[in-house]
This record gives sequence, structure tokens and C-alpha cells, in this order.
Amino acid sequence: MNDLVEVRPGVYRDSVTLMRVSRALSGMPGVAVAVVAMATELNLGLARDLGFAVPTATPGDLLVAVRADSPAELEDAAAELERQLAARAPASGTRGEAPPRTTRSAARAFEASLALVSVPGEHAFAEALDAVEAGLSVMIFSDNMPVEQEILLKDRARARGVLVMGPDCGTAVVGGAGLGFANVLRPGPVGVVAASGTGAQQVTSLLDLAGVGVSHVLGVGGRDLSAEVGGRSAVQALRALDEDPATELIVLVSKPPAPEVARAVRDLDLATPVVAALLGPGQDDLTTAAEKVLRALGRDVPEWPSWPAPPTSAGRRDAAVLRGLYAGGTLCAEAALVAGTGEFTDFGDDAYTRGRAHPMIDPALRLEALRGVASGVVLMDVVLGHGADPDPSSWLAPAIRDAVAGGVDVVVAVVGTDGDPQGLRAQAARLSEAGAAVFTSNAAAARHARLLAGG
Repeated sequence: MNDLVEVRPGVYRDSVTLMRVSRALSGMPGVAVAVVAMATELNLGLARDLGFAVPTATPGDLLVAVRADSPAELEDAAAELERQLAARAPASGTRGEAPPRTTRSAARAFEASLALVSVPGEHAFAEALDAVEAGLSVMIFSDNMPVEQEILLKDRARARGVLVMGPDCGTAVVGGAGLGFANVLRPGPVGVVAASGTGAQQVTSLLDLAGVGVSHVLGVGGRDLSAEVGGRSAVQALRALDEDPATELIVLVSKPPAPEVARAVRDLDLATPVVAALLGPGQDDLTTAAEKVLRALGRDVPEWPSWPAPPTSAGRRDAAVLRGLYAGGTLCAEAALVAGTGEFTDFGDDAYTRGRAHPMIDPALRLEALRGVASGVVLMDVVLGHGADPDPSSWLAPAIRDAVAGGVDVVVAVVGTDGDPQGLRAQAARLSEAGAAVFTSNAAAARHARLLAGG
């Protein structure tokens, strides 16, 4: 075998950058496999499982493991590795000017009112608390933060008069600026409070397709409406939007909340009307909630775009297994509720994101799962927008084509807008051409998948 294995002490790049370097090398002629990642236990184990002889390393080191068919192709890959790392190196600061060492010192150096924290979960609390104590609202993109730390942060933020969005807050739009995974949305009268990133993206993308924009999208973290956290940030965010003159209507979006917390939040005395999109048995799905918003604003409800595909096994007599392979947690929960049957996996769950990029960025785990399905129906989501995979259909379409050729029905919910950089309709068309039935409504996709599975 022609292997290159290196550990580079103290060399850091973020996981998204390294994933893209790995992809670039993997696509080179003669390269069988390429792992370029921080030397976490997960990544070290992955390299060993691939047969590489990996030396001792720490999570602060950079791991390089490349295998090629020939020495010449390995040499080409090594040269491309250096080019990729150099091109993606972080920009250096102004000569003679020391960069801020802490969040608080950065806040003093700039006229900021909001900090975004995106570090490994075990370090997020310290950075977020630093921001709150500096008088900044904070969006915590990081996940895997203990709930006790979340409660402490939110209580401290309320006392300081600032807002904590997160942890595990994947999406926000503040004053027109998208943070995290953010679709390109037109400005408008709808404010959103979301204990769900992809749930907010589904609702706002549908509104955008109907010609309605947003004022702000304030994510509060997926646990905010749990019994433990008690809606601490949701209450603050709802009151903030209630005082915002640009917000005429508020949508409250959440995964299935704790019933007592949902009641308390719904009972808030607000002057601005609120449409609830709180998933759960017997509750509205996200598409129905978006349609209620449109009617409340006096707008027509359009026919949501879809690209149907014929089933591969028309006339099937026996019920088929429905498998949901999702990147978005709320979309996964909604699909499971709507379908009422099947096996659903949320690959964006904390258990799958330790030491690796979110599946909206890195499709590897979902592609592996899709390739492992030999029969039945597969239901997936593809979420577009800034921060997400720049061309998801380039990876998914070949795998979908193979699955369909093997007798699997594939249904895809594409969440995005016509302004997103990936191109909503172009992505949907490529997935449809590969054999998938494609919907812009996740609920409609789940109903279609249920029908294909004999439900």
C-alpha cells in the first residue's frame, strides 16, 4: 500500500475546512481514501479502522492519512494537501497588533452587541459566560453543553438584560444578517422564535416561497422548551419581538415541548399575535403552521413546489419498511409524527456530531446509511442556505440513483429558498432526475413516503 500518515503537532483547522480538504484529496485520481482531521479519538479510530498505522497524537494535533494506488499518485496528493492547507490557512492579524485573547477583550475592542460561540461543547460555557458578562447577547452554535450550564447561562443573561440563543442553536437571523445555517430570506413582518433550527428554516423558507419575509429569527436552542430549561430564552425572545415595531406577527416553533412549558409560553400577555408551531401528536405540522401565518396576514396559500417521481415498485402488495435518514432534528421529528410508522434517525443528534461536522455539511454518515438500504422506502431532508453543503445534490444524486436502481423508493424534502446559493430548483431537479420524489414541504414528503410504504 502507498500510505502517507502524519501527525502535525499544534496545527489547527476547523472541521468544515478539513472535511473539504479531505474531499478534494479523495476526488483525485488514484486516491483510495483521505482523512485530514484533528486527531480526536473518533478520527484516530476512523484512521485505524481504515488500516492506517497511526502514531500517538492529541486532539490539538492535525492528523493526515492518505492512501493512493501508486507512489506518484500519493506524491501528487501530498502536494495538493499542502496547497489546500495553505489556501485555507486562517488570515493573520494586523502586524504589531495582538489579537484579543478572550471573548470579553474582543467585546471591548469592537462595538459589538452579539457574540457567536462555535467551539467544542465542553468549552462553550466559558466563552458564552464571558460574552454575557461583557453585556453581549450570545448565539451558541456549539452542542453537547450540559443542561445545568445552559440554565445558569440563561439566568445570568436575563439578569444582565441580554439573550442567550442556544446551545445547539443552528439558525438565527438578526437584523437581516443570517447566522449559522441561514437561508436567504426576504425582509418582512414575521418574527420567529425557534427552539429548532431546521424547523425555523422550514417555516421561513415556505413563507419566502409565498412572498412573505421575516424581521428576525431568534433561535433559543432545542432544549429551551423542555421541563428542565422552562422556556427561559423563549420568553425573553417573544417579549423582544413583541416590542419590535417591524414585527407584525410571531411564529413560535419547537420540537415536541414539555406540555406545562408550552402552556406557560402560550399564556404570555403579548400585543403581537402568535402562531404556534409546536410539534406533537394532534398538533399542526410546520407546513400547516406556515399556511396559518399566510392566512393571518391575508395572503394566498400557494401550491408548494414539488417534483414527483414514479415509485420503483408500483403495485407493491406488502407494506414496505420506511426509513428516515435526516440531518435536521425537528424535520426528523415532524416526519416521524406525520408518517406514523418507520425507523427514523437524526444524524444531527449530539451522538453523531462529536468530533465531526454536522450532516448538513458532511454527508458521509447519511450516504453510508443510504447505501446500506436494500429495499423499502427512504425519506431524507436536504437543507440549503449559507453554512450548508454548497452542492448537496452532487453527493446525494449518485447514491439515490444507485438506491432507486436497486428497488428502493427515495423521497426527499428540500428546505430552501430561490435566493439560496445552492439554487433550490436546480438542486431539486437533479435529485428528481436521479429518481427521487422531491418536495419543498417536509410534511408532504412524509405523507408521500407513507403512501409508498403502504401506509
